[in-house]
Amino acid sequence: MKTAFSIWLATAALLSAGTLTFDTALKEIDAPADAKTVAAEFPFTNKSKDTVTIKQYESTCSCMSAKIKDGKLRYAPGESGVVRAEFDMGNFSGDVDKVVAIWLGDDRADNPSIRLTTRVHIPVLVSIEPKTVKWEIGGDASPKTIKITMNHDKPIHVLEVQCSNDNYGSELKTIEKGKSYELVVSVKDGTQPGLGIFTITTDCDVPKHRSQQAFVVSRKPTPAEAAAAATR
Repeated sequence: MKTAFSIWLATAALLSAGTLTFDTALKEIDAPADAKTVAAEFPFTNKSKDTVTIKQYESTCSCMSAKIKDGKLRYAPGESGVVRAEFDMGNFSGDVDKVVAIWLGDDRADNPSIRLTTRVHIPVLVSIEPKTVKWEIGGDASPKTIKITMNHDKPIHVLEVQCSNDNYGSELKTIEKGKSYELVVSVKDGTQPGLGIFTITTDCDVPKHRSQQAFVVSRKPTPAEAAAAATR
């Protein structure tokens, strides 16, 4: 009975522990193509009956920093604050999620009470599709096509294409000047595994979108892929 009562006390204390209530745990931002940083603010209030202590907070990525307004870490009932997350956009494009984790009170190191997500929508001015093409060793070694599409209000031209591996060749085809291209890539010796990186240089007026990469791989099929091919 004593043990059961002790467990009940511990459970009751856990359930009554205070927490912070955020207006939202997800902020979405439409970023300009040339933006270098974007910031999101997450207001919160201690709506519990207990004083709440923020033990630790950190971003899960080095490209994002997190700060709490005035550096305040203890919040009495009714007090409010703001977590500010700032994202260094670097060469990111497309939809990017970055998370700030917050540990309260007795949270375990692997289980923060709160996770705040900043979802940034970054224009893709130069679209590469697919980003990776693959050949299976011993399989069909026919050339493959990578489509390059410009999604800018100004024309973007492909100036140069280079590959890191001489075993892969390419031919650039202009579909619509400044708008659409096709890069036909080929493997010269399809009997050996290998990896190549195609660097596609353009005249985009936004520097971080100027250079793009596409990848080519020659590899042996996995057992699952080989089994699936055998049943066709």
